[in-house]
Amino acid sequence: MTDTLAKDHEVVLQQRRDAATQARRLKTLESLFELRAFIALGVLIVVFSLLSDSFLTVDNVITMTKHVAINAVLALGMLLVILKGGIDLSVGSTVGLSGVIAGELLQGLHIGFLDAVAYPQVWAVIVLCIAVGAVVGAVNGLLITRLNVAPFIATLGMLYMARAAAMLISGGTTYPDLAGDPATNNTGFGWLGEGRPLGLPVAVWIMIVLAGLVTLLLRSTPFGRWLYATGGNERATQLSGVPVKRVKVTVYVISGACAAMSGLIIASELTSAAPQAGETFELNAIAAVVIGGAALSGGRGNVRGTLVGAFVIGFLADGLVILGVSTFWQMLIKGAVIVLAVVLDQSQQRFQRNRAAASAIAAEHEDSEAPPTAPAKA
Repeated sequence: MTDTLAKDHEVVLQQRRDAATQARRLKTLESLFELRAFIALGVLIVVFSLLSDSFLTVDNVITMTKHVAINAVLALGMLLVILKGGIDLSVGSTVGLSGVIAGELLQGLHIGFLDAVAYPQVWAVIVLCIAVGAVVGAVNGLLITRLNVAPFIATLGMLYMARAAAMLISGGTTYPDLAGDPATNNTGFGWLGEGRPLGLPVAVWIMIVLAGLVTLLLRSTPFGRWLYATGGNERATQLSGVPVKRVKVTVYVISGACAAMSGLIIASELTSAAPQAGETFELNAIAAVVIGGAALSGGRGNVRGTLVGAFVIGFLADGLVILGVSTFWQMLIKGAVIVLAVVLDQSQQRFQRNRAAASAIAAEHEDSEAPPTAPAKA
């Protein structure tokens, strides 16, 4: 009897050791998955530096970072939406809409009953455009929370409506000159895209400030905790008293405002606004968030990873341009990167589930170290 119990005990201990070993191995693999964005960025920098001497020059790095900043501003808003477990396909159209509205206002707003033309100052134009982006996001949020429309469908519909609104306002044409006129006191818009305080483009400073604000929001406020909880388990979070609907609407409002800011930066840099601006930008933003380690199902992700993901997308695109790769191949490669990012995200979730199961098995037999004693004879 004693030998049988001792043998069973050895089997249990071996199972526990195997489970603990598997849990450690899976934890190591999971850590590699979490660092995938940093690894990918490092590989891109090394490869493009070897293939082109101009890739790592100071001027080119600043230029690439400026391009990254435009997508990063979009991606930070998208991060909040994805943390909640949603999606926002309308951000690209909001980019174009905000630029068109800026162009319309800077060209002069015709007031019919006064037979006059009003030229708003640049700060007012920026505020109004960001407000329009926030309204687009609010409509998305209300469709999802009040009418129970699926996020994919609601934001897909808004993608078309925002783009159509930009076309209708502009008549399908481009606003060619947004530099303004000193006589009308509407100059200075170009600084948003071309200004370089302390040697860095304004867009980069906006990215840095926004990243700091979003980090503070997620780490140091109740809203951040609510957001992660909502993405992890919406029903349980709602039963605990969290205003889930308000959280949903808020993240879409922020996403829309971020998209409008990106549109303003692009229009300022080009000193022109086209209703077609921002096409497919939503895919770049989603790719940056997913490459950065966020889960499309919600509840996992951070600002650091999203920024690195934006740098991966930006450096990849600019590096391919420097090497003279054709546009068609660029589209193919970017699409493959997006698919690979989603596959890696699914793999990471699978490793997390397996590690949790292995850890549970190891913990279940944690008290089995001492061999059991045989029952006393009568």
